[in-house]
Amino acid sequence: MKTEAVRMAFTRTLLELAQKDPTLFAVATDSRGSVTLTDFADALPNQFVECGIAEQDAIGISAGLANGGLRPFVCGPACFYSLRSAEQVKVDVGYSHMNVKIIGVSGGVSYGALGSTHHATQDIALLRATPGLQIFLPSDGPQMEALTRYLAQSDEPAYVRMGRGAVPTVYEGEAPFTPGKANCLRRGVNAAIIACGEMVYPSLQAAEILAGEGTEVSVYDMHTLRPLDEAAIVEAAQTGWVVTVEEHDVHGGLGGAVAEVLAQQKPTRMRILGLPDEKLYTGTSAEVFEHYGLTPQGIAQAVRQGR
Repeated sequence: MKTEAVRMAFTRTLLELAQKDPTLFAVATDSRGSVTLTDFADALPNQFVECGIAEQDAIGISAGLANGGLRPFVCGPACFYSLRSAEQVKVDVGYSHMNVKIIGVSGGVSYGALGSTHHATQDIALLRATPGLQIFLPSDGPQMEALTRYLAQSDEPAYVRMGRGAVPTVYEGEAPFTPGKANCLRRGVNAAIIACGEMVYPSLQAAEILAGEGTEVSVYDMHTLRPLDEAAIVEAAQTGWVVTVEEHDVHGGLGGAVAEVLAQQKPTRMRILGLPDEKLYTGTSAEVFEHYGLTPQGIAQAVRQGR
């Protein structure tokens, strides 16, 4: 099984593209190590801006760069860019429609035992309510590479959330990626799992477990939360039972987005599997996933409960 940290696929691809395009900039907040931007900063110092631990300033500086015709990628911990910088993201990027790509690394519970101050579990809910931002959650390295190439030529503001550690590869070779179009990775008639980010791979494993029991489940990779693939959601609902899976609070994320569509277009039984509305269990990301059932076995059990 091949594994790769999504952040490394991002920085490798961004450096390749920036070496050919001097308008591509990387902006960091004492985060070149956590984002893996050291090679970029060394190779292209004139296209790299270090702001120190000042995420609000970094968003404003990036908006200024974009206003001058440059194409900045502002990179750092997802927890700080989505919460500490919320006002700047809303006004300087979303409202002003500046071509800034906000790259949030170590999203979800990637920081593990550092606890809730460093977890990004409300970021999608907040930024889904911020007009003007595209929102992406890549599932693996190949998909992040395809997404980075798209972002480098797109004029739309965007927020990208990824984890920290190496994750199994979902896509072999070139990953199919179209903004706003979910990838159906498996088709079944008994239920559907809609997952995003690093929950896609365990969702596929859950489908394999269920297939061994005679339950055939569709699996969708909803890599784009805005624009949202409403047609894929309605298609998934044809099975009569939908389970959403995300490394996010159960309020306002992927599950909330899917529920909004189904409530208005095709009322369907569903379960939102994610992180509960409570002070979260603290531990490594694997321990947190195990505790809350965000594992292949836990996802399979959530599907069984609706059968």
